[in-house]
Formats: sequence, structure tokens, C-alpha cells
Amino acid sequence: MTGQQAEKLGYLGLGMMGFPMAHRLLNAGYNVAVWNRSAGKAAELVEAGATLEAHPGEVAAATSILFICVTDASAVEEIVFGRDGLAAVPGAGKLVVDFSSIHPDAARDIAARLKAANGMGWIDAPVSGGTKGAEEGTLAVMAGGEAADIERVRPYVLAMARRLTHMGPTGAGQTTKLCNQVIVGCAMAVLAEATRLAVNAGIDAGRLPEALTGGFADSIPLQLFVPRMVQGIHSPPLGHIATMLKDLDTVADVARSTSSPVPMATLAGQLFRLAKSLRGADADALEIYKLSASHIG
Repeated sequence: MTGQQAEKLGYLGLGMMGFPMAHRLLNAGYNVAVWNRSAGKAAELVEAGATLEAHPGEVAAATSILFICVTDASAVEEIVFGRDGLAAVPGAGKLVVDFSSIHPDAARDIAARLKAANGMGWIDAPVSGGTKGAEEGTLAVMAGGEAADIERVRPYVLAMARRLTHMGPTGAGQTTKLCNQVIVGCAMAVLAEATRLAVNAGIDAGRLPEALTGGFADSIPLQLFVPRMVQGIHSPPLGHIATMLKDLDTVADVARSTSSPVPMATLAGQLFRLAKSLRGADADALEIYKLSASHIG
């Protein structure tokens, strides 16, 4: 095999999103080395043909394109610059694609430091679509980095996603994800409000998606979130409260630095902060609906 088909792939971080994404690469027939802080999570992937490595540096040494999907910037830092991290091995010609959602400044900083350390390239490529999108390969990926690098990884990313859009230089993908989270976070809060109004007014809230299909209020969040709110389906979670709050707090920080008014996102952030205190950091983000209940239980 020649060209792009000869690339060996690595996947670091096998959580709610990373596991199904790595599985899709294997199902597409790619050679994939994996690592996860808890090695047991990789067992099913190893059975499907993945190679389990002991630490991130081993994955980097064995592959040419590495995908990362972890919870926050500190976890990315540890993978890249920690003991036996990516920076510890020769990196010329290798590329990192970071699917994690982190601050744009952190993405630019990590990319520059890694490039200086060993020549490894960086693409920030956060995703939208949740665990369902990861399982079905329908994710939207928004990327920042060099155009040639993004074209190099495109066929592999599209084994895991429906769309990959180059948004600009390093950090642009993360900024685009923040725009996404403004919309999604506010949508969750507004749909919770509309659903509670329907329930309290005595109509069948479960039929809202059907009733509003095709109208201006129709959307993927309406169709996906409202039934889960009404039926109390929160396991497995579509996303954790702490994750949404982290992203909305980052929105607020970038908004301050760019003099951008974000009153709706700020209110949504405060609602998720309240939900975190009442439901817990690891609760499903859609439990924001429970804030408007007559009792919290």
C-alpha cells in the first residue's frame, strides 16, 4: 500500500467518545494502536484488532497520525508532555489530531511547544454530535491547523465523522466548538423550559417533537433532547454536566478577551452550575430539566 493508505494510526483516550471512534477506525480496516489510562477499557478494541501500547510515547513511536480524545487541557498536557508522553519521541512527519474540547489558547500553546520539542504537527479538531454521533459516524468535526495536514487526515477522520471543516489556523477549531456550545448549551436550557411549560400546562410534552417537526422550532436537539427529558432517560448520558459547564466557562473567558457580549450563554452557564451543585458533575447534562421541577429528587 502507498500514500495515505499506508498511515498507521494511534488513538489515545477511550472514553465515551474515544472508544466508539477508535472502533470505527478498526471497522474501516485501519491499523490502530491504542492507549488509555485504564487499560481495561481497551480489551474489546484489542479483540477487534487494535494493538495496546503501555504509554502514549509508545503509540507515537509506532504510528504516524495520532488521535486524542480526553476530558480537558490538563489531560492533553499529560499525554503530550508527561512522562513517556508524545514529546519524548521523534516527531518529524507525525501529526496529532486532538478531538478534545479545550481553550483555544491552550491548543495554540500545546501545538507550539510540541512543534518546538520534536517537530510533531498539531490539528485541533473538536467534535459535535455526542456519543450517538460517535457510534454512528455522524459527528461534525471543526478543525484548526495547516490545510495540507487536514487533507492528510481527512480520510481517517471521515471514517469516524460525517463532516470535517477546516476553520482556520491552530485554535480555530476550538473557537468554532465554543460557538457550537453556545448554541447547544442554550438549546438545552430553552428546551427544558419549554418542556416544563408543556407539562405544567397539562399537554403531552412527549409530542412536542412531532408537533413542531418542520416548523421554525424544529431541530436535532428538539428531536433528541425532549423525549429524554420527558421520559427521564439519563443513562448513558449524552454528555456530562461538568463538560458543558467547562465549555460555557471557556466561552465566557473568550468572550471577555474579545469584548463579545454573551448574555444567553452566561445564563445557561449559571443554570448548569446550579445543576452541577444539585445533580453532580457526572450527571447527564439534560438533567438541567429537573431544575424546574416542583421538587428536586
